[in-house]
Amino acid sequence: MPTFYLNIAVDVPLSRVFDYLPLADSLRTDYHPGQRVRVPFGRSHKNGLILSISASSELSSKQLKPIAELFDQQALLSSQDLALSRWMSSYYHHPIGEVCAQAMPKALRAGKPASLDLPKNYALSPSGQALQPTDLKRSRRQAELWDLLQQNNKPVTAEYFAGLSWDWRSPLKSMIDKGWVFVAEGFNNDRQSTAASFKPNSAQQTAIDEVSQAQQSFQCFLLDGVTGSGKTEVYLQLIQQVIAAGRQVLVLLPEITLTPQLAGRFKQRLACQMVISHSALSDGQRLQAWLQIQQGLASLLLGTRSAVFTPMQNPGLIILDEEHDSSFKQQEGFRYSARDVAIMRARDYNIPVLLGTATPSLESLYNVQQGRFKHLLLPERTAGASHPDMRLIDCRNLRLDNHLSQPLLTAIAKTLERDEQVILFVNRRGFAPVLMCHSCGWLAQCRHCDSRLVIHKNAHLLRCHHCGMEHSIPRVCPSCEQAELFPLGLGTERLEETLNTHFPEVPISRIDRDSTRKKDAMQSLIDKIHQGGAQIMVGTQMLAKGHHFPNVTLVGMVDVDGGLFSCDFRASERMSQLMIQVAGRAGREEKLGRVLIQTHHPEHPLLNTLIHDGYGPFAQQALSERQQAQLPPYHYQALLRVNALDEAAVLRFLSEVQQLISQLDSRGIEVLGPVPAPMLKRAGRFRYQLLLQSVTRKTRFEFLHALLGGLDRLKSSRHIRWSIDVDPIDLF
Repeated sequence: MPTFYLNIAVDVPLSRVFDYLPLADSLRTDYHPGQRVRVPFGRSHKNGLILSISASSELSSKQLKPIAELFDQQALLSSQDLALSRWMSSYYHHPIGEVCAQAMPKALRAGKPASLDLPKNYALSPSGQALQPTDLKRSRRQAELWDLLQQNNKPVTAEYFAGLSWDWRSPLKSMIDKGWVFVAEGFNNDRQSTAASFKPNSAQQTAIDEVSQAQQSFQCFLLDGVTGSGKTEVYLQLIQQVIAAGRQVLVLLPEITLTPQLAGRFKQRLACQMVISHSALSDGQRLQAWLQIQQGLASLLLGTRSAVFTPMQNPGLIILDEEHDSSFKQQEGFRYSARDVAIMRARDYNIPVLLGTATPSLESLYNVQQGRFKHLLLPERTAGASHPDMRLIDCRNLRLDNHLSQPLLTAIAKTLERDEQVILFVNRRGFAPVLMCHSCGWLAQCRHCDSRLVIHKNAHLLRCHHCGMEHSIPRVCPSCEQAELFPLGLGTERLEETLNTHFPEVPISRIDRDSTRKKDAMQSLIDKIHQGGAQIMVGTQMLAKGHHFPNVTLVGMVDVDGGLFSCDFRASERMSQLMIQVAGRAGREEKLGRVLIQTHHPEHPLLNTLIHDGYGPFAQQALSERQQAQLPPYHYQALLRVNALDEAAVLRFLSEVQQLISQLDSRGIEVLGPVPAPMLKRAGRFRYQLLLQSVTRKTRFEFLHALLGGLDRLKSSRHIRWSIDVDPIDLF
C-alpha cells in the first residue's frame, strides 16, 4: 500500500471529500494540493481537485481506487485559493467539489490543458537591420515589411500587420527563415502611463491617500461618491500605484455592458498588460485571462462576478464597482456573493479592498457603523458639474399618451431644441407586459409559469420572461374568437414607438437586453450616443449603471409607481438605488441636468425623501426600520427553496423538513413558513420556500449544518429539488 492518499474534491453535489490512491509507480513529489485529476466515480469518471494529501485513510484497501489521470504537473490553485474554497463551501453550505469547480474556468473544469498562448513578437535582427533597400528590390512584399519594421523600431505582434490588404504571412516567413527577422514569445508592453488631465479634488485625494496608506494590509473601504464624483479617477490612480509596485489589481463590475467602456478608459491611462473576463467571451479567452493573472503575466483583471475566483500571483488591490448591485449575487447553483467573497479574498491576501458606489447597500452602511468598513466620501461632482434638479410630475388627472405626460413631452422637445440628449427610463423590456381581450377579459398567460406573456411587437411574439416560452401573437382572442385584443401597460418598445410619432426626425436608441443581444451591439449604441447631437435614449436599468454621457441633460422616469409597492422588504432600497443611479446620468459636465419623475403618488414618502434629502438620509431611515423589524443586516437569513413538477411532492418533503426541525436544537432560530414562492409555478415546477432567521451568523451556521445533513436522508428528497441560499437578496 502507498504511504499517502489523495483527498479529492470531486465535482459532484455531495458535501464530502473522497480518498483515492495515487497512480501506480508515481512518487509523493508528483502530487500537490491544487492539481486537477480525473477519478473513477461509480460507473463513470469525474474530474476533481486535490485538496490535501494524507498519510492515512478511513477506507479499506478494497474500497480505495487509484486516480485515472493527473492533469497538471504543478498546482493551479495555491493554499490560499484552496482555503478560500473551503470557507465558501462552509459558509454557503455548498458541496466542496462544486465550489472548487466554480473557482476555475470552464475549460479547466473539463480537463483541458492549462497552457498559455503567448503572442509572437516580430523584430528585425541585426542582419535584417543591416539590409539596404536595394537588397530587397526583387521582393516588393518583403521590402514593405522591412520598411514597416524599420519605422516601428520595436517588436510588434501579428496585429501590427492586420491592416495590410495582402497576405503578409508568406513573405514574413521567408524573412524569418533568412534570419532577417527574429521571433520572441511573450507580452510586449512599452507604453507609458498617461497622467490625468486634471488634478484630483480634495475629497478624491483624501480617498486615494487613505487607501494608499493601507497597502500591504487588509482594510475594507467604502467609497461613497455621488454620481459623477470621479470614483473611476480614484480607481485609476490607485491602480497606477499598485502596478508601479509590481503587484496586481482585480476590478469587478456588475454588468458585461460596462466592461468595454471602462476597459477603454483603463487602456488610455494605464501602461500594463490588462485582461478581461466575462461570460460573453469564449471559453478559450477566459482561460487565457485566468492563466495570465495566475502566472503573474498580467497586472490588471477586469471582470464580472465569477472573476473574483481568479488566483492572483502578486495581489495588491481588489476593487468592486457598484458594490450595491444585486448582479454580484449568484442566483442559481452555487449562490455566492462576489462582494463578500472579494472581501474574504482580500483578507486572505492581506491587501485592501475598495467598494465603490453612489448608493451604498444597507449592509455596507451597517458595516461602516460597526467599524468594519472605513467610509470615504465624495460629496460633490467633478469638473464643476452640479447635482441634477429632481422634480415630480403629478400624473393624476393628466391625459397621457402611452404613459407620457405633456410636461415631460414639452421638456423633451426643449432639450432637443438645444441639441442636447434625453434618457427615458422604463424598467420593462418588450412592447407591453399584458395582451388582453376587450370583449371577454382574456389575458395571455404562460402555460408553464404563473405569469403573463409579454408582447414583443418587433418580433411579433408573445414571450415569457421567466421560462423563455414564446409563440406568435394571435389575431383573435383564443377564448371568444373576437378581434378585440389590445396591449396593456408599457415597455421599452412601446415607448420607442410613441416617441417616434412625436419626434420623427430625432435619432432614438433603445437599450435593453433585446436590443443588445448581438456582439458589440451595446458598444455600437454607446458610440452612436457619444457622437453627440440631439438624441433620445430609451432603456431599462442597463442605462443606469456607470455610463457617462456628457450631452445628456434630461432624464425622464416614465413609470416608477410599480416599484413603490412590493412584498419584498428590500424593494424600497432597490428602487431608491435605481432612481438615484438613473438620475445620475443627467448633467454630468458643465450643463445643468434635470430629472423628471412621473408618478400617481406624489405624496409617497420614499419619493419625497429622495428628492428633498437624497440617498443618505433615506438609507439611515431604512436602516432604522430594518433594525426595528429585526431584518437584515441586523439579523441573518437563509432561504430553503424547494421545487418539483408535482406540488404534492414538495409539500410532503416540507412536512418531513418540519418534523426534522422539531428534533433539532432550534434555539435562536426563527422559522418562517413554509409558504409558496411569490411566483408559485415557474417553468412547469411548483416552488415553495422556508425562511430561517437568527441574530448571529454562528447560530445560523450551526443550525444549517445540522439541518442540511439530514435533508438528503429524507425519503421524499428523491422526488424534489432543494437548495439553500445563505444571505438571500431575492425572495422570489
